[in-house]
Order: sequence, then structure tokens, then C-alpha cells
Amino acid sequence: MLRSMYSGIGGMKNFQTKLDVIGNNIANVNTYGFKKGRVTFKEMVSQTISGASGPGDNSGGVNPKQVGLGSQLSSIDTIDTQGSLQTTGRVLDIGIQGDGYLMVDRGGTTYYTRSGNLYLDEDAQLVTSSGDLVLTKGGLTIKLNGGDANQIKSLSISNDGMINFLVDGSDIVNQEGPIGIARFNNNGGLDRVGDNLFKDTVNSGTPLPLSPGEDGAGTLISGTLEMSNVDLSEEFTEMIVAQRGFQANTRIITTSDEILQELVNLKR
Repeated sequence: MLRSMYSGIGGMKNFQTKLDVIGNNIANVNTYGFKKGRVTFKEMVSQTISGASGPGDNSGGVNPKQVGLGSQLSSIDTIDTQGSLQTTGRVLDIGIQGDGYLMVDRGGTTYYTRSGNLYLDEDAQLVTSSGDLVLTKGGLTIKLNGGDANQIKSLSISNDGMINFLVDGSDIVNQEGPIGIARFNNNGGLDRVGDNLFKDTVNSGTPLPLSPGEDGAGTLISGTLEMSNVDLSEEFTEMIVAQRGFQANTRIITTSDEILQELVNLKR
């Protein structure tokens, strides 16, 4: 069969994957803390018809003759750029300005997130929208006022992650925290596990728990949320490019099929 037909099939699969990633980016354009994905391609191995030869006494050198066998996926990257901070005015909404991830506990396993819409549960524990427990730098859960949320008033969160609050009948400022921030050597190596959560991998590096603003960790800005870093104009442009690339590869298969049909017709 023609090599071009298999190149076209491979190209169609690759562009379908690219469209899948673009579709996921667009679907999460309003997801807090979402980091967009990007697909890159690389060429397949080339079939060598003849190798290169060096120049001789009475002749010049000859370049190699090779036929490419199509493309394949090179990477599906997570683009870890800062999303814009949207003002909400809600104290328990915290946006991370800079590097790092909030640390949360789910069933005894630590995960990481940039989504900062936090809540206080019935036991006055600081949790995410999915009920995951927010952790301090030391890996401890955060519980306010000994677990009694009803008497808490005048709650505020400072840039260094400390939670300040008053209790009914007292003017003494109580503090809990600080909310922990984890940094990684390679943010792109984190594994997406759903629910706006990431998991560390062997290529992300060991998480380094820090306080906000410590050793390059980002600071917390209360009353804001980090929006998705998806740029719709860029995604729609990439979608058009991917669509045209897919169409071009289908044309390769159509043309290859026409050539094969001509070859079959030679026997008639």
C-alpha cells in the first residue's frame, strides 16, 4: 500500500487529539484555576532509500534519500501560566499570585490545586468545594475556634496565609494557619486527576511545602479567584488550524485511494 495513506491516517489521529485538547480548554474557560493544555507533534522515522556518500577524488558527495512516514504526538503539555485574578469580595475566595499550589487532603492522600474557592464546614474546618481539607505548611488540617463555626466573626485572610478571626464576646484576634503552598521543580510534570486537582509524579519533583511568600512561593490574595488561563481567541484560531490540518490529511487518503484505483483498473 502507499506510504502516503498511512501518513494521512496518522495525521488525522494526531489532529483529532489536538481538537480534543482544544475542546477541553474551551469547556474549562470559566473553571477557576484551570491550566490549559497544548499538543505538539514530531515526525516519524524516515525510510532511507539510500544513504549519504562522501566526496571522492573525481566526484562530489551525495546526500541521503529518505521518505518520511508521517507524524506522531510529541507531547501534551500543561501550560502553567498565571491566570487573571477576578475580584469576588468573598473572604474565603483566595487567589494565588505567583508560583505554587494549595495543598489539600482527600482520604489521606495529598493533592494540589490552584482553585481557591474555600469554605468552612460544620466543624469549622477549611475545605474546598469538594470537601477536601485544606492543609498548612506542616501538613495539618485547619480548624477554626476549636470546631465551633457559629461564633466566628470578622474573618480575614492575610497575604502570608494567616487566618484572622474574632469570636463573639471577645475582642482578641485569633489566628490559624498559615495556609500552605507547595512548589515543584517541574509544574508541567503534575498529573491531572479531575476536580481541579493535581498529583505529584516522578517527573514533577518532590513537593516543597512553604508558607505563602516564602522562597519563591506565591502570595494569597483574599477576595479574589484565579481564572482559567485559556485565551478563547487563541483556542479558536488553533481549532481552525487543526480542522484544516485534519481536512488536508483526509485529502491525502482520498488522493492515495484514487491512485490505487487507477492501479487496480490497469488489469482490466
